[in-house]
Order: sequence, then structure tokens, then C-alpha cells
Amino acid sequence: MKKGESNFDPVTLGLFSSRLEAVCDEMGAILRNAAFSPNIRDRLDFSCAIFDARGELCAQAAHIPVHLGSMAYAMSGIVARMAWLPGDQVILNDPFLGGTHLPDVTLIAPVFVGGELLGFVANRAHHADIGASTPGSMPVSASLEEEGLVIEPVHLVRGGKREEAIWHWILNTTADRRVAEGDLSAQLSANLAGMERLAGLIGEQGSARFRAGLKALNDYGERLAASVLEALPDGEYLFSDRLDDDGQGHEGIPIRVRVCIDHQRVEVDFSGTADQVAGNVNCPLSVAAAGVYYVFRCLMPPQTPACAGTFRRITLKAPEGCLVNARFPAAVAAGNVETSTRVVDVVMGALAQAVPERMAAASHGSMNNLAMGSSGAASRWDYYETMGGGMGASYRSDGLSGVQTHMTNTLNTPVEVLERQYPVRVRRYALRRGSGGSGLHRGGDGLVREFEFLEDAEITLLTERRRHAPWGLAGGEAGARGINRLNGELLPSKCHRHVRTGDRLVIETPGGGGYGPCSRTEETGNREVS
Repeated sequence: MKKGESNFDPVTLGLFSSRLEAVCDEMGAILRNAAFSPNIRDRLDFSCAIFDARGELCAQAAHIPVHLGSMAYAMSGIVARMAWLPGDQVILNDPFLGGTHLPDVTLIAPVFVGGELLGFVANRAHHADIGASTPGSMPVSASLEEEGLVIEPVHLVRGGKREEAIWHWILNTTADRRVAEGDLSAQLSANLAGMERLAGLIGEQGSARFRAGLKALNDYGERLAASVLEALPDGEYLFSDRLDDDGQGHEGIPIRVRVCIDHQRVEVDFSGTADQVAGNVNCPLSVAAAGVYYVFRCLMPPQTPACAGTFRRITLKAPEGCLVNARFPAAVAAGNVETSTRVVDVVMGALAQAVPERMAAASHGSMNNLAMGSSGAASRWDYYETMGGGMGASYRSDGLSGVQTHMTNTLNTPVEVLERQYPVRVRRYALRRGSGGSGLHRGGDGLVREFEFLEDAEITLLTERRRHAPWGLAGGEAGARGINRLNGELLPSKCHRHVRTGDRLVIETPGGGGYGPCSRTEETGNREVS
């Protein structure tokens, strides 16, 4: 096949797609291996992707859905906003200008070949310290300002030279410059490798053929998506659910969705969702888009490429100023982690009316966020973790137990790493037996994680499904609600506390909902049903 020729047979297109994904995978490996913090090195709270010259998604590694979906939605605006030179790297975390929440710091680098801008590589990683008002940088906040340093898109590297003023401005907001510098350097290095690998791929094929490959890939993704959407029954499907609270006194916050399927096209409308609130469960529309894209991506076959064409037939509507399309300067720390998960629940709940055999009951519905640390000048430390729970059961099987679901697939922090680096002891880490909802197929069980503090510290909890249980489907029962306790005292779902040496925090995460009615035979047989 001649250089620059536009036609791609299935095998050639598959190889082209795999090579793009391999670039993302290598970026992720470099980022993980070079990072200093457990958040990136051990929990793998990062994502890597490639975009074309217009900022449309071309490929991504199998990292964090909420990171990548939101980047896919917002990247074109970032690309248009900036002036790009070879060797540049732009940094940002502003949720209203392409970010998610402030701890997620994004670095974007252009790829030039022969003086022509042909694409971008990007990575996004969670930093446990971004200068927030409480250790762990996930406060129970009422404004964006409380959540830490806001970085509008700005050049951290310009023409291959680091902008020292920006570099020190960011590092000076952190308590441990060594860790922050290590993690940011790892992100820069990951992009440098991605730039080199992508430029090599383009140079090998030629720019015309590279662009033709991207067009073929997007067209293929759109065809696969159209075939999946065509199999869904046309109609309007409505569903609503509620967030427990916003940490500022607002409870039972509704999220409503109308999914309209009309012959290979889908409109997802969040009209009727609550207005943005005082607390930090608000999110920008890009985060809501990530949840929507994720659900429809789950319906598509495994070979579906992660590219812009796959999502062309899906449109979103959300009133400006509502919970899932919040205005600046709304607090958003929990919107990225908790509200995004509830967006998945409501879209799945709506689609379950159309194709119940392809949907699952609600999973644990919270990332069960725990931030902790000490703000003392002598021993400042910051730590952040998310915890898994029960997966919702489906038409085909029971839900898995003790896993991350939907919008995150981070690992847990290994007990040995946590205890070696911080003054904390893990007293218990186990499945929460019987917390999954009963049904023909049972929901997965949640987790129990108990921490003992070896020094005085501060903790922040941002959790959900403590009031509103994960729902069952097709007659299945709801999963158990989560529980947070400090020294035996029940804690709110969102709170900040000072703890003393010897105090114990116990987090019991929710179970998943069950699927289908459970017969008496199953209740009295070998199956355990709570």
C-alpha cells in the first residue's frame, strides 16, 4: 500500500488503532514508574490519551473513565484557546476550562512533524495536595477557592524550556515539594515519550496517511456505535435518583434524566435536575458527559475504538447552572467522584427500561473518598484514597464484591505502602458479607476498612449511598447502604474531623443491588441471601 493512500482494510485499521493505544500504554507505564506519590504509583489514579490537531479523541489507555470522558468532551476548547509551538506543554486543572476537580492536574503537549501540528498527547493525574484548606485536598467545601490552587490553561513548558515562574508558583502551594515535583516531572516525562512515539508513527506513515487513518478510525467507531444504537428500541426513557447531601445542609438532591433514542441517535437530557448547590457535589458538563459516554461505551463491542467518532451520535442537554452543568465558581471536589457516579446510575436506570437484559442494578454508587493528613508544620503529610464496594447484579450473573465500578478503576493502596509512608495502621480490610442485594442474581458485597491513627490528624469523608441505597433491578432488592464511624460514632456522609492518636475510623462501603426476584427455593438452598 502506497504512502498516503487513504483506504484501510480491517487488519490495517486494527493495527493502526493498536499502535495508537500502545503509545498511551507506554505513557502510562512511564508516569506510574516515575511518580513519587502512592496516588499515581500504587493506586494508578491517572489517565493518558491522544488527540488530533483539532482536539478530538483518537485513542486512550484503559485508565480512568471520568478522566478520559471529560477530556474527550472538553479538549477541543483547550486546543482552540492556546497558541502552540513545538516543545510546548500546557498545564491546567480548572474544572470550568477543561478540568474535572482541582486535584486532577492535566498536562497537554502538541506533536509537530515537519513543522505541521498533527496531534496532541495528554495525561491527567490526581495530586493529593493541591493546596486545599484541608489535608488531602478534598475538603467539604462551599467554594472552588477552598479546594486549592486553580490553574487555568497556561504553558508550563514553552518551546522546550520550562517556565520557572509557573513551576514554582504551583510547587509553592504544596506542603511537600519533593513529592509534587516528582509527580509533575513524571507527567512531563510521560508526555515527552508520547510525543516521540507519536511523531515516530506519523513520520513512518506520512502525515496524509496518518490523517486518513484517523478518519477511517472515527468512521469505523461511528458505524459500530450506530449499529448498537439501532438495536435499542426507539422511545423516551426517564429515570431519577438522589444524592444523599452536599455537606452544606442540602439533602436528597435529585438528578433526573430523559434518554431519547431515535433511530441510531441518542439525546440525553438532564432537565429537571436540581440547580447547583452550595456544597461540592456540583460538576461541569464535561464530567456529566464522561458518565454518559461511559454507559453507552459499555453497550458497544470490545473492539470499539476509543475515539471521537464513537460518540458522534450522542448529544447532551443540561440547563446551565444545574448540578451537572454548574457555573463558575461552584465547588466541585465531589462532583467528579460522586455525582459522576450517580449520572451513570440514572442513565443506566433509564436504559434498563429499554433493554433490561443488558443493564445491571445499581452498583455501590460512591468512590467512598477518604482524605487525611496533618497540617502541622513539623510533620505535614497528605493522603487520599478511594474504596471499592459491591457491583450491581445483572441478567447474566451476580455482581462482583469489593471492586471499583464505573467511573473509576483505580487500585486500593496496598496496606504495606500505606503503613510504611504514613502514621496510620490498617486494623481490618475485609468484604462486608451480606451487603449485596438479594435477587435471582445477587449484588456484590461492599468492603470494610478500619484505620487506626498513630498520630493526631485530620480526616475528610466525601461519600454517598449512606441515605439512598443502591437500587435493585427487575425485582431484585437494594444493596446495603454504606456506614462511616469514628470510634463507634456514626459520621455523616460528608464531613471533616480532627482525630487523635489511637482513634479508629471504620468505613463500610455499600453493596450492589440485586437483579430479578429471588425464589423461595433459592432462599433456602445453597445461596446465601440476607
